[in-house]
Amino acid sequence: MAHAYDTTEYHWSFKPEKDNKPVTTEPHYLELLNKYGGFFIGDTSKKELYLTFDNGYENGYTEKVLDVLKEKEVPATFFITGHYLQTEQELVKRMVEEGHIVGNHSYHHPSLPNVDDERLKRELNKLKKEFTELTGVKDMNYLRPPRGTFSEKSLALSQELGYTNVFWSMAYKDWETDKQKGADYAYNQIMKRIHPGSIMLLHSVSSDNAGALGRVIDDCRKQGYEFKSLDELMMKKVMDNGISN
Repeated sequence: MAHAYDTTEYHWSFKPEKDNKPVTTEPHYLELLNKYGGFFIGDTSKKELYLTFDNGYENGYTEKVLDVLKEKEVPATFFITGHYLQTEQELVKRMVEEGHIVGNHSYHHPSLPNVDDERLKRELNKLKKEFTELTGVKDMNYLRPPRGTFSEKSLALSQELGYTNVFWSMAYKDWETDKQKGADYAYNQIMKRIHPGSIMLLHSVSSDNAGALGRVIDDCRKQGYEFKSLDELMMKKVMDNGISN
């Protein structure tokens, strides 16, 4: 008998804090993430940052982002859609070759709580299959829910498919390509929002982000922050659970 999961749709949100303090989210969201193995923030006692990018389509800036990450030796996670995978195969291959994680952002970017079980599975499986065919990489372990929407059911089903749902604890309105305000603006927005354990959501369609990224990385490091990969965070969680169990 299939489990009757709650299908209520939620829109991811967190409560911003001043003075670079770690953020919190709704208690119910925390409960669901804990139950289904998702997360939105790292260890808030450590000055560690996790760079993640959502890539739905290419706007000419991902190459620059990758150049900066390579120069600064910073790992990142890129969550890609089917459209991105189809149209930007060289960039996807470069992400893998340069040691970045590529995560699932679904094939067609629907709100996962609003599709039936079979469609949800198709959305994730099709992307993973084509990614493996392109790159030879068999693992795709992380899911960034399209549109930031989720339900108990979408968390449970994606977990069954082997995914860890990754939300975020730092973002700003950077994706409106016709409302870019310059690299200094992006730099200031990011620097005032970083906090210990930040999972940073940026969009590489933003010329501002591409322009600010090098300075952000340098100045975060000056403040004592280290950039880590989601795999390192997952390993830490597994070890902590092993110790606490």
